[in-house]
Amino acid sequence: MTQQDLAEAVDASVYMISKMESSASGTSFSMIERLARALSLDPAELFTADLPASHFQRSAYGRITRQLVDLDEDELEWLEGVITAALKVRRPG
Repeated sequence: MTQQDLAEAVDASVYMISKMESSASGTSFSMIERLARALSLDPAELFTADLPASHFQRSAYGRITRQLVDLDEDELEWLEGVITAALKVRRPG
């Protein structure tokens, strides 16, 4: 993927992508989420070289996390209830 392709995918300028890539500029969390989505990565993979390539991407955790990014607060609270109820059934006691 070129800088131009990435810039278009995240609605940013090529100049901004270049600055972020060279660590000459910081960025917002929302931009980090857009970058991760465009690159099919978990946002955590943008912050460390210690993770194996695509570790989160291939895991259930990574797939779930990518889906959570687009949910609003009400949807997240509903989902928290669903998860809590499901875990009570699965892990009684």
